[in-house]
Amino acid sequence: MDCRQCGTALERPGDFCLTCRTPNTDTVVIACDRDRATVTCLLDEEIVAERTVTTLPEDDPEQEPRELRNFAGRVADEVHRKRPEEVYAAGDREVLGAVRAELHYTLYRVPDEDPVAHVLERQGEPALEVVNTPPREKLGGSHTTLIGERDGMEAIQTVGDHPHVKKIIPGPIDAGGAGSNSGVRAKATRADDTGNVRLLIRDGSSVQENRVVTTADSRELGERIREDLNHALRETELQE
Repeated sequence: MDCRQCGTALERPGDFCLTCRTPNTDTVVIACDRDRATVTCLLDEEIVAERTVTTLPEDDPEQEPRELRNFAGRVADEVHRKRPEEVYAAGDREVLGAVRAELHYTLYRVPDEDPVAHVLERQGEPALEVVNTPPREKLGGSHTTLIGERDGMEAIQTVGDHPHVKKIIPGPIDAGGAGSNSGVRAKATRADDTGNVRLLIRDGSSVQENRVVTTADSRELGERIREDLNHALRETELQE
């Protein structure tokens, strides 16, 4: 593949051109399994490149962290050499966590089933402001108590990790609900007209409603974020 601007031959299809400083990829989609990751490059809603990075997972617990880190680093290198505007990812949560640590980009989660098609469907939709504040710093409000202990905090951190969430405001705890033996469960509810959603965390008979302030400005865009949040909560096994 040649650079679309100056015609220089690129080392790999979709690479950023070092001759004329022109990107030849605007979006990257990463689909990860534990032993392989496919990096798909898009330009103007068309696939221009696809490359698969593989690894042999280690059985030795002492060697496994290094192997995973090296695997994630190779995946991240594929992204960095493209210099895209946006990066989306789906698949194995452990691998994606390692890749996230190696990337200099915000990683947008998408559903595991046909992630490239999902991203293409969203192309052209209004872009939302990205909030780079760490999840814990997004927690605010007058109520500081969270239910669910470690699992409840994991739900808050999962929601706070979304790049379009600005703030999470914990609400009062209602202890008068019906009991449940399913452990801590969390769910993002229907967006309001301003694009904000509610995060319901249930622990036994106790329920806490937390307000989630997003960068969306309409119900439609808020619903898009709500779907992402519920998908992430299912990934952490806090939602069935």
